[in-house]
Amino acid sequence: MSMGPEQVTARRGGGSGGLVLSVGLTPNLRTRPILDGMFHADGVTMNPLELHPSELFWRQLKFAEFDIAEMSMSSLLMATARGDDRFVGLPVFSTHYFFQNWIMIRKDSGIKKPEDFAGRRIGVPEYQQTAALWSRGVLQHEFGVAPKDMEFWMERTPDISHGGSTGFEPPEGVTVNRIPPETNMGKMLLAGELDATLLYLPGGNLVDRSTADLTNHPNFGPLFDAYVEGKRYYEKTDMYPINHGMVIKRKIVEEHPWVVLNIYKAFEDAATFVENQRIAMIRDHLETGLLPPEAEATLATPLVRHGVIANRKELEAITQYSFEQGLTPRKLGLEDIFPASVMDK
Repeated sequence: MSMGPEQVTARRGGGSGGLVLSVGLTPNLRTRPILDGMFHADGVTMNPLELHPSELFWRQLKFAEFDIAEMSMSSLLMATARGDDRFVGLPVFSTHYFFQNWIMIRKDSGIKKPEDFAGRRIGVPEYQQTAALWSRGVLQHEFGVAPKDMEFWMERTPDISHGGSTGFEPPEGVTVNRIPPETNMGKMLLAGELDATLLYLPGGNLVDRSTADLTNHPNFGPLFDAYVEGKRYYEKTDMYPINHGMVIKRKIVEEHPWVVLNIYKAFEDAATFVENQRIAMIRDHLETGLLPPEAEATLATPLVRHGVIANRKELEAITQYSFEQGLTPRKLGLEDIFPASVMDK
């Protein structure tokens, strides 16, 4: 079955025939309608599978297991820059976060402010992770602490990691050690062998090894007050950093070029459905006076959107950070990542 762009429409309900494509997704608000089978792309039967992001990205990067998959933006940039041509990027960005608010410190480490990270031993599940990339970018550009000023300890092993599938090597001038297999990041943090972590992912998947509950431990806490730092950063930069993107197997795009816009439209419609639900829920608070009328316009503004145009500032920043931090040998252009058919979306 072949369709032109003029026929692109997403459908609710069951599959819509044509191509049968596997879809790997992580569970979040904007992927849930796809995972639940509420939306399909015209001409495509989408068979979705829900996975933890750590596991999904490893399986896709190593085995190219899914026809369509959510993907770590940092790993997508690295794979693209290093000539891995198995995938075509799709500007679907279902999750955004202020990643610096995920940074956790040992309270007895003496770290009181971001500048105190200089000279410290910092744990990461994986150095190249999108969250770690953004947090290092914030530490460098906002607080003057460059990656070379810290010592990193990485938990994931080469055989089960995103970096093992993208050819990761520690960037020149940056100290990146591997946490020995007999221990893990959580144990090292509890033992005082690490001062902080850019993000902590305790178990629950095939990739991450830590199990200790540090969130409720009295000696651990966030570096930043999330509300204060999120507000400061957003007001200054007008950026809400991207976490995950999307990929489609290149061979499918080459054989069926129409599939790019069809799949994009399905995810757009799923996101619109979620936004409409969000607005409907806000309505109760407005009608009861629990929110003032002047809040309506602000709350009606979507902050998480798909497409190159809406996310250009974040995309330019993440490609710049990836190059600055030595993860990619050059700053990628957006046309290197996404096909021409979606560059105006």
